[in-house]
Amino acid sequence: MERLIAASLTAAMALGGSAVWAETTLNALFMSQAAYSEADVRAMADGYMKEHPDTKINLEFVPYEGLRDKTLLAQGSGQGYDVVLFDVIWPAEYATNNILLDITDRITPEMTAGVLPGAWTTVEYQGHRYGMPWILDTKYLFYNKAILEQAGIGAPPRTWAELSADAKIIKGKGLVEYPIVWSWAQAEAVICDYATLISAYGGKFLDDQGKPVFDQGGGLQALEYMKQTVDEGLTNPNSKEYLEEDVRRIFSNGEAAFALNWTYMYNLANAGDDSKVKGQVGVVPAPGVEGVSVVSAMNGSMGLGVTATSANPDAAWDFVTYMTSQKTQDAYAKLSLPIWASSYDDPAVAKGQEELIAAAKSALAVMFPRPTTPKYNELSALIQVAIQQVLLATASPADALADAKEQSGL
Repeated sequence: MERLIAASLTAAMALGGSAVWAETTLNALFMSQAAYSEADVRAMADGYMKEHPDTKINLEFVPYEGLRDKTLLAQGSGQGYDVVLFDVIWPAEYATNNILLDITDRITPEMTAGVLPGAWTTVEYQGHRYGMPWILDTKYLFYNKAILEQAGIGAPPRTWAELSADAKIIKGKGLVEYPIVWSWAQAEAVICDYATLISAYGGKFLDDQGKPVFDQGGGLQALEYMKQTVDEGLTNPNSKEYLEEDVRRIFSNGEAAFALNWTYMYNLANAGDDSKVKGQVGVVPAPGVEGVSVVSAMNGSMGLGVTATSANPDAAWDFVTYMTSQKTQDAYAKLSLPIWASSYDDPAVAKGQEELIAAAKSALAVMFPRPTTPKYNELSALIQVAIQQVLLATASPADALADAKEQSGL
């Protein structure tokens, strides 16, 4: 037996220069748009593997629109992922259907104290935690400083009414044809913009009993505002087909004065190689509504969790804690701001993005949630259709939202 082992080791040395040892392999599913870039995620994973040479991380990237379906289909087959990225809107569904492990007992007091309080809502459902928050994000109002200066506008708008007024000035001077660009494609992106406006107008998706109320009050006013900006020629009409990367492209080309988008756009538009507006990008919290709100924001955060079917849950959790650690997040803070409270006072994190940090301190404190319900995706799809009907002028805001409410069955 000893001779057999020695022969095996000799053969291994001859083939690879060293013995080949068994390793743990983790399969992880990430998103290929917005927030951290694919290159950044790969670099993070490489850093983990250097510290854990006995662990191999297989990374897979899909567009946001395929993230949930990929997760559910893979778990249903029993041959899924060990670690998955998930949106703030999915913990209810994932917990109810046993997609993610409940890791409440693995959260240390230091984690609880160090992470911004609002970030924990990203991974919570009914008092339990199903992962670590990772992408702490909301949508901000980006503006082109040069265009505002040419228009004689001294400061970015503080209310949505001011935004429309500024856009009319810019359009009237012929500086850009359509001053505002949004991500209003029939996808979750439009719900994020709509939620931002609902928060500004003081509306709700659901009441305290879980019944839809988005067809009245702030929910109706938000959609009426969206339609008004289209009718007045202030919104780029192609917005109804755009996702976030389309918005970034239009804004970075200098074809818009205002854009609503995630954190990641700030550094790419202000310093990216493909940007025509370098050094001209300003950012502030999304505006409020006079007498109702000062700023507006929605919770667009995402978490990293361990799947219930993982064969290596301990190793998977170790990888999650590495990816969400303050050290890792601070090193990659240019595309997604950290979840750790003390990071915002770190000069190295703030350097070159002081405006963004200032906007984040205001916006992250008032993030408005999308509905917490296991039926979220069905409800979101109905509202997406309603918004498209309004943007295409086939239904009024009141009728479209009322129809979505009736179809929801809630």
